[in-house]
Amino acid sequence: MKNILLLFILFAVFNCNSSEEKKQNKNLLNTKETPEAALKQFPKLEPNRYNVAFLIMDGTFNTELTAPFDIFQHTIFRENIKAMNVFTVANTNHAITTFEGMRIIPDYNYLQDALPKIDILVIPSAEHHLDSDLEDEAMLDFVKKVDKEAQFVTSHCDGAFVLAKAGLLNNSVSTTFPSDIDFMREMFPNLDIKKEVLFVHDGKYITSAGGAKSFEASLYLCELLYGKEIAKQLAKGLVIDWNINTIPYLIIEK
Repeated sequence: MKNILLLFILFAVFNCNSSEEKKQNKNLLNTKETPEAALKQFPKLEPNRYNVAFLIMDGTFNTELTAPFDIFQHTIFRENIKAMNVFTVANTNHAITTFEGMRIIPDYNYLQDALPKIDILVIPSAEHHLDSDLEDEAMLDFVKKVDKEAQFVTSHCDGAFVLAKAGLLNNSVSTTFPSDIDFMREMFPNLDIKKEVLFVHDGKYITSAGGAKSFEASLYLCELLYGKEIAKQLAKGLVIDWNINTIPYLIIEK
């Protein structure tokens, strides 16, 4: 008798769990979003901070992403400043694969999600920023839309090609990866593109040569926002000897 009662309880529990699982699966199937989107967890954005979005896609180069991400994320450890919320945006809910093979799940899908107001947009370089990415109208429209309200828009290495293609550098001086400067000048003959500088700051736009020098351009923005001492503290935390006077850069006064 006890065995029959035990079997009955096990059957009831199993049947209940199966019904609940079917219900959840049915809800997922009824949504217009993909299952990945329906179960998506968005990052917690603290109030009274700068919202900093990193535009990523397949082929993004690690350094141009991680260098500014590290600098900006470390602002949360400094006291009495308006720190930064850092997050990634892409055109997918699936993981993107960087050029070096890292797989990263984007925090937001700019084609589907309601995005927070973006104060600073960072465009790291990606493998196809010189060709097929420049034909991505949805991506270019996203960049142009963010530009309207962003306080700063920054690029590293060939990320400058995206800004140029979006028409955002038409009245600004810029730079890019050293060996791609001539090609950028050829592709955008009306732009003023500088050589022999690590970064250029013109209005809201900061464009850098990229690579390890992405650290310098990011530290410069922090010095601009928080002052020299905070920038030095951020640099020290990453074992960087920060002195802006020892590097070649250009600021366009307007």
